[in-house]
Amino acid sequence: MKVARDKLVQFTYYITDDTGETVERIDLPMSCVFMRHNRLYDPVEAAMLGASKNEEVSATLLPSDTVWGEFDPSLTFTDSIDNAPPEFRRIGAEVAFKNADGESKTFRVSKMDDKTITLDGNHPFAGKVMKFYVKILDVRDATGQELVEGVDTGVGEIPLQSTTMH
Repeated sequence: MKVARDKLVQFTYYITDDTGETVERIDLPMSCVFMRHNRLYDPVEAAMLGASKNEEVSATLLPSDTVWGEFDPSLTFTDSIDNAPPEFRRIGAEVAFKNADGESKTFRVSKMDDKTITLDGNHPFAGKVMKFYVKILDVRDATGQELVEGVDTGVGEIPLQSTTMH
């Protein structure tokens, strides 16, 4: 059986950045009702379409193809390290800020030296070309209930800082 619209597809995947470094890997099987529920990025779906069980496919995603988009320099700022509480003085630390409207945005510590700290509100993949590698584990006809309700993806809640395929 081949991957097609309304088939239940079980798969694993990993993502590499433009340097070839693996930046995310999901080895627990994920499931979706293909092209109906739990939609994937269009280039990923196009690569999977027609694939069979145990086949591996890949797709290159430009920032414009994704939810993380282009890098926005206005979402970075540098301040004196003295203004940062000690628990945030490490690369990768995250802090949420609220604007005047009460909207929250998470920023990560992206650079630090003895005098300054830089925070970045961009997604870690922003502005990067990423490559998705997908291994098809199984393909079957979706049940009537799955066609209506979808299926559990199989990975539960994914932390905010991780990328999910949409």
